[in-house]
Amino acid sequence: MFRLIPFDTNYDILRWRLPSLAIALALMVAALVLIPMKGFNFALDFTGGTVAELKFEKEPDLERVRAALEGAGYSNPVVQTFGAANDIVVRLQPREAQDGEAALQESAAATGGAIADLLGEPGNAVTVVRSDFVGPQVGKELAENGVLAMFFVIVGFLVYITFRFEWKFAVAAIITTLHDVVLVVGWFALTQHEFDLIVLAGVLSVMGYSINDTIVVFDRVRENFRGLHHVSANEVLNRSVNQTLSRTIITSVVAFLTVLALYLYGGSSLEGMAEAQMLGIIIGTLSSIFVACPLLIWLNVTKQDLLPKAKDDSELDRRP
Repeated sequence: MFRLIPFDTNYDILRWRLPSLAIALALMVAALVLIPMKGFNFALDFTGGTVAELKFEKEPDLERVRAALEGAGYSNPVVQTFGAANDIVVRLQPREAQDGEAALQESAAATGGAIADLLGEPGNAVTVVRSDFVGPQVGKELAENGVLAMFFVIVGFLVYITFRFEWKFAVAAIITTLHDVVLVVGWFALTQHEFDLIVLAGVLSVMGYSINDTIVVFDRVRENFRGLHHVSANEVLNRSVNQTLSRTIITSVVAFLTVLALYLYGGSSLEGMAEAQMLGIIIGTLSSIFVACPLLIWLNVTKQDLLPKAKDDSELDRRP
């Protein structure tokens, strides 16, 4: 009575494999077209700007600090604590164009003093510990490192799944994972929500969640291929999806609720990461059900793909 989803479902999910693959392909192509057309709303982590470290006499209210900065005309300020609770770091987009390193540093120093005057209040004075300009070159290096991280993760997945299963499974898993990541990144290009390093971390975590969900289904596919006889590949794949359906949905719902709490109560600095993870959980769940196994059918996977290669009988006959 406590089972929200029956364990013995028998939905003909692969009946919809062609429409599901067509929809997945269309969404992926749309995201790939949208990303270069609209670009991203990069945060200061990638664009450069002013970084000010402030020390309060008492622990400040971060939401009040953000509201005060936005009210003063600073768009999308990033406010975070570091070290003690009364130490915060403020990252601001440049408000006006400046030429030359000296002019940028002078502007950053003036900005630090201005925000200290803005945020100070009776009984809770503010001291500027450091106020510097961070150039966009740092952001360029961070973006390149993020792309390299995604590349090495994909290569690692490919090698791991090839050894654990077979190359057709590896190709299907990588395509499914890339589909999930591209859609999440495309969402940020479409909505122009701020894209910073925390969001990038959320995107990388989507890759891990997606590949984990897909491997669970593929594990059951391997077991059924080896245990079921005189059953077509389509039926084996359909049974595998149904047998893991309860686990997939329940795990995804629990993970989604956890990230939803982070989105609602984690503050604005974590909203981007939580948004990427929530979207990734939804897309990853759907892709593990409607994309991964249909891709195996498209790749014409069979039971023989998972069996050890038969040795040459003539070679065996020559052995003593």
